[in-house]
Amino acid sequence: MTGIRSRTRLERVRASLGIAQLALQQVQDDLSADDVDGPELAAILRELQEDVDVPGGLFPALAQLVTTAARRAEQIEPDRDGDASCPLHEAAALLTDNAGQRLNWAARSLDPQGDPV
Repeated sequence: MTGIRSRTRLERVRASLGIAQLALQQVQDDLSADDVDGPELAAILRELQEDVDVPGGLFPALAQLVTTAARRAEQIEPDRDGDASCPLHEAAALLTDNAGQRLNWAARSLDPQGDPV
């Protein structure tokens, strides 16, 4: 029963990632358009990092996903030594703090007037 449940779960994850890949390809195509100017590119970058609520941005959503995996890893690590969970927590922090902040800097550089108040 566990094998069937795991296989079904893995299939759902693969399907979801396929949908996400299609969505990201569409965003990449939009970013590659010749008519994208600085303010529009800044707005797109801000949308990727919008941290008002997790569903509002790519990086916060990815960070939440990785944090969820880290919490689960904490529960199932054989020695409870953090070998799996610590790197996952660090990856989530990097997504939010490092990657997100760099997106903000780039957006601010492209369109300083577009900064949220």
